[in-house]
Amino acid sequence: MDHTAAPCPSWRWRNLAVCNLLALVILASWLWQPTRQLWDQIDLATFRLLNEPLSSNPLWARLWAVASMRMTDIAAALILLVVLIKGDWIFAGPRVRSAFFGFVALLALLVVIRVGLFSNVVRLLHWQHPSPSLTVDGAVRLKELFPAWEESWHLKDSSGQSFPGDHGAVLLLWALFLWPAASGAQRLVVAGLTIVFLLPRLVAGAHWVSDVLVGSLFLALLVIGWGAYSPYAAKAGRWLEALAEPVLNRLRKFPGLGRISLISGR
Repeated sequence: MDHTAAPCPSWRWRNLAVCNLLALVILASWLWQPTRQLWDQIDLATFRLLNEPLSSNPLWARLWAVASMRMTDIAAALILLVVLIKGDWIFAGPRVRSAFFGFVALLALLVVIRVGLFSNVVRLLHWQHPSPSLTVDGAVRLKELFPAWEESWHLKDSSGQSFPGDHGAVLLLWALFLWPAASGAQRLVVAGLTIVFLLPRLVAGAHWVSDVLVGSLFLALLVIGWGAYSPYAAKAGRWLEALAEPVLNRLRKFPGLGRISLISGR
């Protein structure tokens, strides 16, 4: 594969083919009965490994309850944003704008593929299923451990339709987008943040691990392939940047904001 950082204004057919092939192989491994049994075993073993300690360690349970709050999701999103737009870290200052708006364009493509296409396929082929917290006997529910927190902060610990993981798809898309531009140490940060922010849904039982490693990754690979390794992200990103230019020009006049690469363009 060509490891030049996306988005790119031209087609990169080899990268596109690799992304699509990987996506299909991953999905096929989940659909083919012999390997599906392996996925089912991995799902159950992983859930029990991550979820059962919640019942015996109150401090551990509190930690994951906080991690499962919507407020924490917002904080995580801000961290991902900072990593993306911090000038001269993963992307050089002048490239931050194109990277940011290119990623926004990819998120839009993810919504189209997820809502407009994949959700219909999942429904028609009966791939949908409830999360482990709703189906596994003895599952520890964070909402039951911390009912007051649920009322105030909304704990995400279950889903009646957990495949694919939308939260995981966004995280994996972010990681795949940054990966080609990142260096060795930066890749450790990207991988570490991705894993840390994926874990709360798995610990709480809101998703099976296959919801993420199959469903989420399938979507992320398709979006990266058709979005970042085609002219789409570059062209759509430039269009979004042009729309945002008047706002960015106004923000540039405020003290301190002109130093932010996303706003200054340098």
